[in-house]
Amino acid sequence: MGRFWTLLTYLHSMAGPAVMLLYPLYASVVAIETPSKLDDEQWLAYWIFYSFLTLMEIVLQRVLEWIPIWYDLKLVFVAWLVLPRFRGAAFIYEKFVREKVIKQYGGAHFNKAHFNKSPKGKGKKKFVDFITTKKVTQGEQEAY
Repeated sequence: MGRFWTLLTYLHSMAGPAVMLLYPLYASVVAIETPSKLDDEQWLAYWIFYSFLTLMEIVLQRVLEWIPIWYDLKLVFVAWLVLPRFRGAAFIYEKFVREKVIKQYGGAHFNKAHFNKSPKGKGKKKFVDFITTKKVTQGEQEAY
């Protein structure tokens, strides 16, 4: 019976990283490669909620230490957020978050055209250009 409990404990400890990180990472990469925006919304919402949950755990660590089933509750909640059958992350975003954001900032602010066009017309590429290294020309290289 001791080996059974050891195996069960091992599986339980591996379930968290598999459900909370490995599968969502894989599904996020797949979602990026598909043309559908529906799966993108699910996984962006998941990473938002997972980040928020992690931050709350850091802040409330002392309190959560006193709740013996916290890890199990978190695992069940995150499984609900992740599993494609439930699409919990997209559900929470649609029912609660989107409504609050649109009320606070107005629907016109979140028009897709607004986000796809920057004042200079570069769109999303502007951020990518900002974080990637620039090519150094021959004249700039000689200046160093």
